[in-house]
Amino acid sequence: MKKRIFLSVLLSCLFLLMTGCGKKNDPELASYKRNMTDFYDRLADYDKKINSIDPESDSATDELLGYLDEMNKVYDIMSRIEIPDQFNGISDIAVEAAEYMQKANEFYHLAYDDEFDADSEMLAAQYYQRANSRVLVMLEVLHGEVPEGEGISVETKSSYEFSVIESENAESNED
Repeated sequence: MKKRIFLSVLLSCLFLLMTGCGKKNDPELASYKRNMTDFYDRLADYDKKINSIDPESDSATDELLGYLDEMNKVYDIMSRIEIPDQFNGISDIAVEAAEYMQKANEFYHLAYDDEFDADSEMLAAQYYQRANSRVLVMLEVLHGEVPEGEGISVETKSSYEFSVIESENAESNED
């Protein structure tokens, strides 16, 4: 169970850390870049902490739930970040991700706080996966990719009506 959670966080963090946001001379995009980079960095940090938990330790469950509580707060903060107009389509997805993380956290507590509850653990894992999938969709949009997958519908605009956040490598090549 823990391996599933850890692997999901790890994969999410790896994809998320690859993001590079920011357009020159646009303070709104620069602020968004800083905020989202902080979000991704914090997720990576929680991934490391969760993976370092000794599953045989008497405090393993408390440590895991504590990190999930903290991660839940990070998702909530992320959902409140003002999204630049160019990416207003992902604002609902950010809110959904935070809501799913909240539900995942609640069900993980139900699963582990007292006597183990396998049904709650299963629901928690599903909500957790939904939260992570929303974050991955956000990442794809930020990279200018068209998200694909089950349950994803995309409304596109003409390419001149929106812009993507370019990677820092592309910016340095322009200089």
